[in-house]
Amino acid sequence: MAMAAALRQFTVEEVEAFPSDGNRYELLHGLLLVTPPPGLPHQVVASRLMVLLGLSLVDEPTVQLYAPGTVQMRPSIHLRPDLLLGSLPGALRWDAMTDYWLAVEVSGAGSRVYDRDYKRDGYLGVGVKEVWLVDLKLQRVLVSKPGGEKDVPHDTVVTWRSPGGRRIRIDVQELFEGMSPEP
Repeated sequence: MAMAAALRQFTVEEVEAFPSDGNRYELLHGLLLVTPPPGLPHQVVASRLMVLLGLSLVDEPTVQLYAPGTVQMRPSIHLRPDLLLGSLPGALRWDAMTDYWLAVEVSGAGSRVYDRDYKRDGYLGVGVKEVWLVDLKLQRVLVSKPGGEKDVPHDTVVTWRSPGGRRIRIDVQELFEGMSPEP
């Protein structure tokens, strides 16, 4: 289960200095969020989604797909969505990126609470234009946008409109094909 270390505030510099132990260390306004390494179902779904989005965006060079990506605003925000669609920062640093169009979290047992209760609102609060929570237990995609409803469920098809106006449709059932729902 994911755990929060809320005894003190952390900084991006501290998180970047943590040893590489397989866990995912993230910051939201100084709050340290620690989740275990992703399991195989998580990686299968994230990979399928990365391929589907990547193939759909091949003719839009201004849209970059990062897997995982980083939404970083020093000194206290360092979030690592499983997939991030945004622009290529001129300085080639995460904290130089300014356009975040879509953040995707594949939510399993180890990250579901943080993804839904903290990170979704964190992404929306820093300007991400759309957030998808791909729930391994419910086998659906929950979509949230700033100023709109949160966690709008999509069980069959989820659609995203790129900055260039391209409408990308993802078959939700294909994402989970051959997989049992996570407990």
